[in-house]
Amino acid sequence: MLVGALIRRVQAEGGYATVLAKGDAGGGAIIIACAEKGRVSGLFERILDMGGAYIWAPCGPRDSTDPFEISQYLERRRTCDPDIWIVELDIADAERFAAETIGPA
Repeated sequence: MLVGALIRRVQAEGGYATVLAKGDAGGGAIIIACAEKGRVSGLFERILDMGGAYIWAPCGPRDSTDPFEISQYLERRRTCDPDIWIVELDIADAERFAAETIGPA
């Protein structure tokens, strides 16, 4: 449901969003690949912070703009956690956009 809301909001704002890996329908971790004009600029995972609120934490390879490294990282994560959702958002300031849509709980 959260992923669907995020995709609809991105599309309503003129951006592009797609599910790269479909996770568990009732839950599962969420990783967003933030892109602008088709170029991924970073990966972020929705996690609980120490205070119990959801935040978007950077994840992935150090050189987060290398497409091969990003692909390898996402493949490893998917292998380890088949319930994970991976969503690409192609919109300006995708991390902020995601936080506003399904951010702090």
